[in-house]
Amino acid sequence: MNSTNEKKRIESKIEVQTYVERLKYAIENGSANVNFQKERQVDNNRDKEHTNRYTMLKLFPDQDEIEVLKRELIKLTVKEYIETVKDTRFPNKSEMRVFGKQYEDSDVYIKIRVELVSIDHADGKNYVFVMSFHFSEVDFCETNFPYV
Repeated sequence: MNSTNEKKRIESKIEVQTYVERLKYAIENGSANVNFQKERQVDNNRDKEHTNRYTMLKLFPDQDEIEVLKRELIKLTVKEYIETVKDTRFPNKSEMRVFGKQYEDSDVYIKIRVELVSIDHADGKNYVFVMSFHFSEVDFCETNFPYV
């Protein structure tokens, strides 16, 4: 998403590694709720092949989406990291991390936000919000990945 509401940056390799390890730990030990935005407003102006709903149905038919996302998120690596994005419209929300991964010879764009435990969440769980998990509109190239 190219938007004037976003500030993008590349985190250091160690920052990304720490993020990936914490994400994996939170999911594996059950301290994270994973939420998936299956329907997005931007999808109204997009080919259906590049929507979250279509991608999940195509790649993981008849599978529970949340279980699929948990399984796939814990497999993310530093090499698949693309960038970190801050949505300036929501200054109190954490940054989103963008990753790119290949499935069935197709590039998939993955954008996630992790909200750490806070007093706002009485159940004591971290929240992993998966904003994007869809076939990429543009093929990835090696230069998209700072730590290949």
